[in-house]
Amino acid sequence: MNIRIDDLDRKILGELQVDASRSLDEIAKSVGSSKTPVWNRIKKLREAGVIRNQTVNLDPEALGFEACFFVLIRTSEHEAAWQDSFLRALQERPEVQEAHRLAGDIDYILKVRVQNARAYDAFYQALISEVRVYNVTALLSMEEIKSTNALPLG
Repeated sequence: MNIRIDDLDRKILGELQVDASRSLDEIAKSVGSSKTPVWNRIKKLREAGVIRNQTVNLDPEALGFEACFFVLIRTSEHEAAWQDSFLRALQERPEVQEAHRLAGDIDYILKVRVQNARAYDAFYQALISEVRVYNVTALLSMEEIKSTNALPLG
């Protein structure tokens, strides 16, 4: 669905990206509008698919997920059956927070969040037992410097 997004919509979306749990009154006040028009715009943005869902950001370390790996995957397999199998394997593993198909020398990059290196090894062993890959390189993130899902709405 095509939707025209104006400055007020962008302000509302910006406020929701900061904290979607705030009341409509608070959001309306922040964007210089009243509650009903803000509610109508949020409803319109949801129906159009601009707002996908609302979630809660959890602190991984507070929950024991202290290791974040970026996994670079190269494969010599590019047929549809292999891709279906690979995508299914990724979807079934909650450790995989993000997966991207890339242009260039690396075919895929995964962001994998686990408790520790031993848990990563278990993930790795399970993955390679399910799908053939040519090369896997795992990079341990030493420090998360910035992390956001917010889009730069202007």
